[in-house]
Amino acid sequence: MPTPFDLADTNTYLRWRKLKLAHAITDASELIVGIKDPSALTAAEHGALLSRFRRSNMAIYATSSATDEGAVRQLGAQFGLERLDANWLAGEDGISEIRVFDDGTRQHYIPYTDKPIKWHTDGYYNPPERTIRAMLLHCVRSAASGGENRLMDHEMAYLLLRDANPEHVRALMQADAMTIPERVDETDGVRAAQSGPVFSLDAAGNLHMRYTARTRSIAWKQDAATLAAVAMLEQLLASDTPHIHRVRLEPGMGLLCNNVLHDRAEFKDDPAHPRLLYRARYHDRIAGISA
Repeated sequence: MPTPFDLADTNTYLRWRKLKLAHAITDASELIVGIKDPSALTAAEHGALLSRFRRSNMAIYATSSATDEGAVRQLGAQFGLERLDANWLAGEDGISEIRVFDDGTRQHYIPYTDKPIKWHTDGYYNPPERTIRAMLLHCVRSAASGGENRLMDHEMAYLLLRDANPEHVRALMQADAMTIPERVDETDGVRAAQSGPVFSLDAAGNLHMRYTARTRSIAWKQDAATLAAVAMLEQLLASDTPHIHRVRLEPGMGLLCNNVLHDRAEFKDDPAHPRLLYRARYHDRIAGISA
């Protein structure tokens, strides 16, 4: 099956590139779709969200309806998202409460603190059989200040890197491009080393990205091509390209995406109303879209 992400198929890539750039969303406000009930979208709401997914692999919804973990699950299911990643820090239903924890195991992990989180895609440390292909973040309460996200479509990152030099993409598709070293500690025991590519394709030829900008607990392949590609990606993510969106999720707003690149700014809580988001991570990809 032809795919624009095959470095040997320049014609398919150029056709896809032309359409991708023509329909790219460069104003974050265009990502936002108002919805009434997350658990039961209207045909128009579903179509509006699907349109954003097709253009940018992400959409932001806004609702005034009360939204609990059950509504989050139902929203995802309307886009074919069923297989939640049952990570050990998630709740029994597979959905995590992302908030500051002052004690217990979670306090040792950055998402559960008020610290900034660098650019990454979710589950970059997971083994292949637990690849995170989509995720949903729903804001119940926002921080008193800070906590903004930057977002970038991973397909656009691929496009810009390939335009700069196709060898950057080739290097980042190596099976040993990025390794998460073995981790041994008192909180989660032993986690085996996990090597893999940054860019990979699923069985249908869709692009997946596995990345973290962390400098600790990360080992890049030490060859010139890989290091040059990583440096170019870092430069891209630090740039003022219009393909990077800056957003702050307010109560009732949520991000649904095909695990795009994202980060999080440091934030300060209101002790009476601390920041709370629900996070669902899926092994499925959003249904109804493909490159």
